[in-house]
Amino acid sequence: MLIDFKNLPDDSRVWVYQANRKLSDDEVAQITELTNDFLTKWTAHGAELEAGLEIKYNRFIVLGLNQANASASGCSIDASVHFIQSLQEKFDVDLLDKMNVTFYSGEYIAYKPLTDFRKMAKDKSVSKNTVVFNNLVNTKEEYLENWEVPATESWHNRFLS
Repeated sequence: MLIDFKNLPDDSRVWVYQANRKLSDDEVAQITELTNDFLTKWTAHGAELEAGLEIKYNRFIVLGLNQANASASGCSIDASVHFIQSLQEKFDVDLLDKMNVTFYSGEYIAYKPLTDFRKMAKDKSVSKNTVVFNNLVNTKEEYLENWEVPATESWHNRFLS
């Protein structure tokens, strides 16, 4: 069952998928339509899942799931990953590579391989205050409060001296 992401409870589970490039407005519209269709039909062991979507900055696809009524099962999580893989194929975009870092570079959002980010940290091109996207958040509350944070407040801190 599709619901507005804003209406999901704060303890809802979230999955953040970052694109390796900025999506066009047309792509965002298509992805929104396809994802809403998927979420409308998404089930776990026959039970409807109450889920919502948010696309941020034309770059992040955020799925939220209210687990109070029904939790995602292994099969339903697999189904969502297969769906994300289908988006990757259709839009020629990488959404599943977790070895990349997305962060603010001035007012722009940069996307770099982890090795490049490490080198940038060593070269002092990024600092403890660089705002990074912590895509490891697990709940809507964490997403709202701890997703865009200074590097010192995320797992990225290990690369900064």
